[in-house]
Amino acid sequence: MTGSQPPSMQLGINLSFCVKRWVTPELWAPIVREQLDLDLVQLSFDLVDPMWPDDVLHDCARDIRAAADQYSIAIHSAFIGLAHYTFNQLLHPNARVRDVAEEWMTRAYRFAGLAGINRVGGPLGAIASRTDGVEMDSIPASDYDDLIARLNRLSVAAQRSGIVELYIEPTPMRREWPWTISQAQRMAADLAGTPVPWKFCLDWGHATFEPLYGRYRARMAQWLQDLAPHVGMVHMQQTDFQYDRHWDFTETGAVNPAEAARLQREAGLANQPVFLEVFYPFERDDASILKALAHTISVLKPAFA
Repeated sequence: MTGSQPPSMQLGINLSFCVKRWVTPELWAPIVREQLDLDLVQLSFDLVDPMWPDDVLHDCARDIRAAADQYSIAIHSAFIGLAHYTFNQLLHPNARVRDVAEEWMTRAYRFAGLAGINRVGGPLGAIASRTDGVEMDSIPASDYDDLIARLNRLSVAAQRSGIVELYIEPTPMRREWPWTISQAQRMAADLAGTPVPWKFCLDWGHATFEPLYGRYRARMAQWLQDLAPHVGMVHMQQTDFQYDRHWDFTETGAVNPAEAARLQREAGLANQPVFLEVFYPFERDDASILKALAHTISVLKPAFA
């Protein structure tokens, strides 16, 4: 409606910034609530490995629930994180390794359920590179079929753990899947009707990667519009469209928060949460990170309010 206030959007933060630093909920919860003034987070499995012993995982889940209650923080979802992403996961050339990755995800769902988190997601995996360096335009059909079968099984496993929504994060690499809008649309159709629905998490550093998509075709607006019925959330970062930077907004880049919020609203996705996802060098000092995060949130909040 002309002249009306645009709908407010949910702004949260992925706990990627906590890796190797604020690794327990007793540490990250007060930072999120008291220093950043946020009440919505996305847990990273860089902080909790689902393969840890069950008694350790039960205690971690208990502590996460307690901290979330104490600081009035909603944990929207849990995402794979960097550590597990470095493996080829569900597209590894060895089928037995794919089995292990499938079991890893099943345990991730179980842990999320214990911690009171009912949504889980992340990138799916990567096929191996060729020895001649040539990258194909799509993964082999047999790998795709196997991936769809595993995602169907994982949906069943997720339902057993109380998960209500699962997410696939497209990445800008030909060895991963999906990396184009048409591939994502095909996958959405092939996964329609699973017990727990699969949605997409769109990332500002992925959809705008010009070296892969081309300068004039790397546009987040197209991803948001064409995949709107299947989008469950957005990852926000500052980037230059040349690499998947995951910068905060103290850096100079090409992402304008107000424009990003406008595009998401115009795609009819104002009701889908936005999570800042930033990574820092492990050797950077803690105080400068907290200062940069506070500045970044002060930049993002007016855009998504």
